[in-house]
Amino acid sequence: MSWHITEDVDAFRAAAHEHFAADPARNTVLLTLSEGARRRPVESARYGWWSEPDGRVTGAFLFTLPHEPALGPMPVEAARALVHVLPDAAEVTGVRGEEETTEAFVRELCGENRAWTTTRRMRLYRLGTLTPPDPAPPGRSRPAVAADIPLAVSWMSDFARDIGEDGDVDYTPNIEPRVADGRLHLWETAEGPVSMASISPIVAGQARVSPVYTPAELRGRGYAGAVTGAVSRAALDAGAEQVLLFTDLANPTSNALYQRLGYRPVTDHVGLTLS
Repeated sequence: MSWHITEDVDAFRAAAHEHFAADPARNTVLLTLSEGARRRPVESARYGWWSEPDGRVTGAFLFTLPHEPALGPMPVEAARALVHVLPDAAEVTGVRGEEETTEAFVRELCGENRAWTTTRRMRLYRLGTLTPPDPAPPGRSRPAVAADIPLAVSWMSDFARDIGEDGDVDYTPNIEPRVADGRLHLWETAEGPVSMASISPIVAGQARVSPVYTPAELRGRGYAGAVTGAVSRAALDAGAEQVLLFTDLANPTSNALYQRLGYRPVTDHVGLTLS
């Protein structure tokens, strides 16, 4: 049993293909991030897969500085072993993934000398039968166009701040391909855009909704549910077999909203930060 680590995202996807195909929902983060890296190469990226003695791949991870490693589902022993082979492990300040796997990694990394805190608890949902809001709020959904990019970039910065990430980053490279591919939708009223939601590219039959954002002063009017329903329908129409999204478990409003739309729980994730 051993880890294989590469900087070649195509080699990673080829080696872990059957593993990802067996459960694309639980591997959604690795699939969507690696697909983004295939489209726009990322410096300092590390990709790895864990192979059993018979050659089967049963785990994978992705690590791109300065972001924390993203761990896919894997055996606990693989999570522990990863600590000892991961390039730049000394620079790890946080990690995310399913709870058992992530805590095993952190315990091995920290030993007796460092502590960690759970900074986020997230739940992965998968769409069952889509049930759009009824009645829908005023307005309509439409794909974003080039003229919407400055607004979407600003909203993306605000979304990042809301979830505790760096809002001062230029999110233009993040937004532009979403708009070019028709994957970013806006809910628009007579006053203009009031909410946005985006979907990832379809990879291994799955696509993930992220982000969903409504400015604070416009919340509570049903716009987020309406635009999420619209972008979910767009993903299904584009051929997605599974439509997924994450929610913050500390936000009961969003968890209830997505369940009303037809999303059902799959598994829980945590984000751990090292002291």
